[in-house]
Amino acid sequence: MRRSVREATIGFSLLAALAGGFALWFWLTGVAFGQKVWTFRLSFADAAGLAPQSTVTFRGVAVGTVRQVKPQSGAVLVTVQINDANLLLPRPIIAQVRSGSLLGGDPEIALVTEASATPSGVPGPLAKNCDPKRIVCADGLVQGIPTPSLTTVMGLMESILAKTEKEDVIGKVATTTTEISKTSKAFGQTAKRADLMLASSDQLVKQLQTAVKQAEPAIANLKAATAEAKATMKHANNITAAFDNPKVINELKRTISNAEQLTRRADSIGGDVQKLSSDPGFVDGLRSVTLGLGKFFDELYPSIKQPGKAN
Repeated sequence: MRRSVREATIGFSLLAALAGGFALWFWLTGVAFGQKVWTFRLSFADAAGLAPQSTVTFRGVAVGTVRQVKPQSGAVLVTVQINDANLLLPRPIIAQVRSGSLLGGDPEIALVTEASATPSGVPGPLAKNCDPKRIVCADGLVQGIPTPSLTTVMGLMESILAKTEKEDVIGKVATTTTEISKTSKAFGQTAKRADLMLASSDQLVKQLQTAVKQAEPAIANLKAATAEAKATMKHANNITAAFDNPKVINELKRTISNAEQLTRRADSIGGDVQKLSSDPGFVDGLRSVTLGLGKFFDELYPSIKQPGKAN
């Protein structure tokens, strides 16, 4: 009885060990039971240390693993397994190999998309009518871009140093520095000359200001004369406008004709008066009429005495 129990215990232990070994092997190979998975391919110019079971992330979250890394003549094809059958990876999308942390670590693949949101109502990657122009479909292809690494940076630095030694860049830099120093000295001299020119210009501005102050009375007189000239021109314009008026011209003509007629009448009257004054009888008669009128008024008003006469 005891022997059968021991044998059964040993048998079950062996079976458990085999089951655990198979489970570990399936886990390492990426075989998942009870869930749908799908795969697609990535194309890289340099795999940068990728290996099977490397992590695949999307928006910073682990969504799958690397199944296979297959180098070819022109690129490296990487087969990626996504563990979520409903995950939509919108295009345009790129793949980039990154390090797990800033201090290094195992490389992983980051899927980067420029789309702000996953399209809704689109068939999934496993559907027969999957649109490869909008999302990544099963067995599709995504282009990968190289990621700068310490090795590539060191290689670039080595190539730059080699070019520097080959082309004597240091000597050229020294020559350029000397020329720059000479140029800076020339700029310093130019700056001093510019300061002198500025001082001279300040003096010139002060002299101009003094001359303007001295010229202010003359400018005021010119302004007053200009105003008077404007008023005179205004009157002249009014007179010219009046002369341009046909009514004014007609009135002036009438006035001149009337003046001529009055002059003629005055001349005729003056001639008549001269004739009468030259006639002695007319003068004596006028004198007699005057004396008679004087006597008449004296008799009519006897109480009125003329000054200078006695009673």
